[in-house]
Parts: sequence; structure tokens; C-alpha cells
Amino acid sequence: MKRIRYPIIVEGKYDKIKICSLFDATVITTDGFSIFNKNEKLSLLRSLAERGKIILLTDSDGGGHLIRSHIKSAIPPDKLINLYTPKVEGKEKRKREASREGFLGVEGIDKDTLISLLSPFTTDEDSPKGTGLTKADLYALGLSGREDSKSRRETLLRALNLPHDMTANAMLSALDILYSKEEIEAKIKELN
Repeated sequence: MKRIRYPIIVEGKYDKIKICSLFDATVITTDGFSIFNKNEKLSLLRSLAERGKIILLTDSDGGGHLIRSHIKSAIPPDKLINLYTPKVEGKEKRKREASREGFLGVEGIDKDTLISLLSPFTTDEDSPKGTGLTKADLYALGLSGREDSKSRRETLLRALNLPHDMTANAMLSALDILYSKEEIEAKIKELN
């Protein structure tokens, strides 16, 4: 499976599932329109953009354009790679009815189209996507598997200006691409 060299921003979890079924990629969801109410999510995107480019791939409908515009207003243009799905009429398999505008979203677009869109951003490097932070590291740092892990995660995420309601797995992905293990250890010591 080819690895995408940049993080990809999509609207929802089914978009993420579709992309992750085709590529080894770091995919972050906007959770649809909740991106408008979650400053922490925008902060995460800004942090990613400080470290390099990010790919923005939203649906080609009115909602996707609103979300894209909101993100574009928060991220420097030289840090965004704007990819667009073609407007294909249809209905996603998991839905009873087509969307209001009648177009397929990222999750419904055929795999060959997504592969074609994202292939220019793949890499053959064997290096890991991030710094190598693992679930075992989270446990050792007291961020998972303990009675107070959730509150410790929330405290760390707030201090890093990241969404404080992330699951341990989502946090692991974000921390792994944003910080080294040493930086996380230092931040935790500072907070204690």
C-alpha cells in the first residue's frame, strides 16, 4: 500500500475509511460542519500546516465548498494542496437517499478516481509517517490504560492547543506527526 506523504483533511469518518482502504495515510476529519465550532480542530490543522503541506479533499457540493472556504481562511495558501473530486451524480451505498445536491462525496467516488487524485502525493520511502510514538509510549506516559488517563490526555491536549476530546488513538496520530516523544515527555513534566 502506497503511503501519502502529507496529512489529508476530509469531511467525515466514511471519507477517512475510504482513503485509508487505499493508502497508508494520516487522515483527519473535520466532522462535517462542526469544524465551524471547534477552534481546537482548526488549531490542529494550523499546527500541521506549520510543519508542512496538508491536502484538503472535501466533497464537491455546497457543504464541501463551505468547509473548504473555512479551512482556506485559516491556513496559509502555500501550505494547502486543494484536491477536488469530480461532480458525479449518485448515492453513497450506505445511504438510503442521495445527498440534497445529488452528487457523490469522497466516500462514494470510485477508487480509481481517488487513486488518480492522490497518487502524485505518494512516496515509496520506508520511513515511518511520524516520529514513532506508540501506544506503549502513551501507556508509559500515563496517557492510556490508567484510571486518570482521560483527564491526563485532556490536560495535555489543552496545553498543546489540540482538540481535548480526542480518543487515545486519534491523539496518538496527531502527536506522532506533530511532536517527538521527547517533546511530549517534556510537556508532561512541565504540566506535572
